[in-house]
Amino acid sequence: MMNKAILVTGAARSGKSEWAEDLAINSGKAVVYIATATQNPDDPEWQERIEKHQKRRPQNWITLCVPVELTATLAQSQPNTCLLVDSLGTWVANFMEDDDDLVWENTVTELLEILPLVAADVIFVAEETGWGVVPAYPMGRKFRDRLGALVRQLGGICEPVYLVTGGHALNLSLLGVPLPKS
Repeated sequence: MMNKAILVTGAARSGKSEWAEDLAINSGKAVVYIATATQNPDDPEWQERIEKHQKRRPQNWITLCVPVELTATLAQSQPNTCLLVDSLGTWVANFMEDDDDLVWENTVTELLEILPLVAADVIFVAEETGWGVVPAYPMGRKFRDRLGALVRQLGGICEPVYLVTGGHALNLSLLGVPLPKS
């Protein structure tokens, strides 16, 4: 039987990470925070964002920096733990240098196939990037399309799926109707 997989999605600065952190705290399990971002000392604003997330986390959480090997990390999880993956947008961005769509599709397939076998509960945090204009440059469109497709696929697997916007978390699993599988 698959453990719980939760998806928390929303816009930038919507509170999705805080909501996911609250869900993790309330899981009653040991929390492993899977950070997909990498440190960049040459970008003080990026470092400030990372530090803000770090300061908010409880001291007893284990933090793993996993910019790419998310599937392998999930596969190695232990029972009675809650994995908090923050964020899928950064994880997708870490693959943008690889222009091979087949490699990306295989990466997503591996992630989706391992999820039912993961021993821990998993909370995914994902950005909604497709609510604005279509990016005017190819890399931006590719990122938006990759992340959007991944979020949709996970949304079909995860239960519940939350949308965080306007300072509120909406349980889309209760309010919405799932789309047919594509």
